[in-house]
Amino acid sequence: MRPTPTLAALSTTAACLLALTVTSCGSDSDAAEPPETPTVPTGVTVYTSTSTSVHVMWNKAAEAENIKRYEVYRNGKKIQNVPAAKHMIDITGLKPSSSYTFSVRARDEDGKLSGAGKAAAVTTPSADADDSEPPTGPASLKARADGPRSATLTWAESKDNKGVTSYDIYQEGTKIHSVGGTETTAAVTTLRPDTDYTFTVRARDALDNSSPDSPPASVTTESEPEGRTGAEVPTDLQATAREDAGVWNLDLVWNAPKADGDVTGYEVHLNGKFASQLTLGESAPKDTGRLSLPLEKQTRATYEVKVRAKLPDGKWGPFTKEVTVTAGS
Repeated sequence: MRPTPTLAALSTTAACLLALTVTSCGSDSDAAEPPETPTVPTGVTVYTSTSTSVHVMWNKAAEAENIKRYEVYRNGKKIQNVPAAKHMIDITGLKPSSSYTFSVRARDEDGKLSGAGKAAAVTTPSADADDSEPPTGPASLKARADGPRSATLTWAESKDNKGVTSYDIYQEGTKIHSVGGTETTAAVTTLRPDTDYTFTVRARDALDNSSPDSPPASVTTESEPEGRTGAEVPTDLQATAREDAGVWNLDLVWNAPKADGDVTGYEVHLNGKFASQLTLGESAPKDTGRLSLPLEKQTRATYEVKVRAKLPDGKWGPFTKEVTVTAGS
């Protein structure tokens, strides 16, 4: 006959089973690693542009292909979302003679947010109410291509009675970059292969006085084997004729091109001629373009419509294919 287990023995056995269960559950928990967050964007740099604005720059995150956007923080509080292809932004509305810190975090397509990393500190210059004299124009501007998508600009420093706080780089009238007032060189990226560019530079002081343009400098970027892509062209252009109180209008809608950065405007051509230009403001939708044009003719007429975008590098991209629409009675 087998001996009957004592209460102490049963308690010991139950405790062992409980310990095994807890150990097993703990192993499963350890095996389920938390999802990885994006790496912290590095190289956060802040330049003072005026007494009330700064220019913030950073390096792209290591997982650039999976980054949805960057989030910019001022003194620990989020103030701006920036598209993933863009790695710089102008921050305005600051106070003169004030100290700020800026940091940048990356958010990926799955919604995960990186750490903030080390914040960059800056103090805005004072606003001198007596400073009405603009800086002199930057001289001796030179441009050198650094491959198919970037170029380096150099120039001679400007002079100002109070001091230069920043230099703004323009491509065919569009501001595309800024550097600090002590810099006389700039790397310009997000350019396109095998493309001609003309740059100018302006100096600014703390009261936002802007210098005349520098003499222009031109450069042609190097070519790439794959050449240009259709990412520069707006897509899904739709044109609809609409009558309103006896006046015919042409309603247009399209999707933005998948360019590296923000599109700043669009140009519409009717029957091969310029018809209208749409300039996008800071708060304008960046994914869709919309425009309504009044048509002069009241009799029945057919129109060929095409649209092109002003790309982040300041160049006009290729036109869409023409869309045909008929309006009038």
